[in-house]
Amino acid sequence: MRTAFVGSSQLKVSRIGLGTMSWIGRTSPSEASDMLKAFVDHGGTLIDTAAAYGSGEVESLLGRLMSGTVRRQDLIISTKSGFIHRGGARVVDNSHTVLLRDLEESLTRLGTDHVDLWQVHAWGQDPLPETLAALDEAVSRGMARYVGVSNFVGWQLAQAETWQRALGRTPLVSVQAEYSLLARRAEWELLGCVKSLGLGLIAWSALGRGVLTGKYAQGTPPGSRGDDSSLAWFVDQYGDEGSRRIVEAVQVAARGLGLTPGQVALIWLRDTPGVTSSLIGPRSVEQLAPLLDIDDVHLPPEIISALDDVSGGPHQDR
Repeated sequence: MRTAFVGSSQLKVSRIGLGTMSWIGRTSPSEASDMLKAFVDHGGTLIDTAAAYGSGEVESLLGRLMSGTVRRQDLIISTKSGFIHRGGARVVDNSHTVLLRDLEESLTRLGTDHVDLWQVHAWGQDPLPETLAALDEAVSRGMARYVGVSNFVGWQLAQAETWQRALGRTPLVSVQAEYSLLARRAEWELLGCVKSLGLGLIAWSALGRGVLTGKYAQGTPPGSRGDDSSLAWFVDQYGDEGSRRIVEAVQVAARGLGLTPGQVALIWLRDTPGVTSSLIGPRSVEQLAPLLDIDDVHLPPEIISALDDVSGGPHQDR
């Protein structure tokens, strides 16, 4: 699998990353093990997780798999902190103490002394200097090699990185944001910010929360996220007419090219200027395998143009 440096840093990751949020109660340990092994066997390195996934259960599972299925040194581990449960609700707490405690607990669950990329999971109400000080401390203590943020919009990212540079502190290397044919908001100002600052963009939900695979085109399949009362909200956002037109266009392109809709959607995003790595969240090797078999496959320019048009217009840097 092809690799890329994250922004101007020396952190190198696979162009496709394996997300683990779908492991929460929906993927068995044996399925997770099989996927992780297949991903690494195909040259994949970037594994994305978070302290909030299953209240730490996903990190614990990944930690167990690194003691048998794969070697720690074969992975680039990215995790996130800041989402916690308080008073029965999930809240964002980016205070210095909570962030570092989250990271320490993540390292214990993962069974490693450091992660390769540690990210603030979301923008919060805590003073930004306090939040960023936690990132500095994590790097200085060897708990994280590099740091970044997740789910920040352009002005938030610019403010955070400008603060770090002005004080000569640990620079951010990346931002993680939702980006797909169904969610092109990152193009409004985030991609320009990333390009200007020399950062990397890690795109989550590359397949539009699974909708771009076409699985929901004829209704909600039993056992899917959309069929789960606790997760239906995650895909319902893309049940509108505009999203259906995009999915139909992807399906037409897939039939013409002899690819699956998921492959078309992933190739479009992987080859979009400014994207460092695209995260996918399959639940089984059966879902994962076709997505690993596209390293030398590219979409014809006319297909890219058609998909751009139906999903929101031309990409300014394409």
